[in-house]
Amino acid sequence: MQFTRPPRRRPAESVVPMINVGFLLLIFFMMSSRIAPAPPFDLTLPVSESSAVLEEDAVLFISADGIAVFRGITGVDVWTTLQGINKEQRLTIRADAGLPTPELAAILARLAGMGITTVDLALRAQ
Repeated sequence: MQFTRPPRRRPAESVVPMINVGFLLLIFFMMSSRIAPAPPFDLTLPVSESSAVLEEDAVLFISADGIAVFRGITGVDVWTTLQGINKEQRLTIRADAGLPTPELAAILARLAGMGITTVDLALRAQ
């Protein structure tokens, strides 16, 4: 007597390789992205026709009222903290568009007096 063998079932697809790919993508995007802290207050940046991207390692925020914030520090301590940074490092100023120009000029003169001469002014593209 000859019995027929039952048809073989295909083995179930493993989802482990897909999970591995998902985790690898997650790790890649976490390592390649840069998480920047939120500005300490709402800023409306001045408009520019250029769309160059700035490297913002050291950022000085200035509100329309002239309040300066650097690395979470406000008040007079901002200027003492700025004196301690590397003078070769680029400082990015993110000043509100409502800040009067003479006040911005006074801040730039104060930074130059501290030896900080490489300054970028952040603008928003049109």
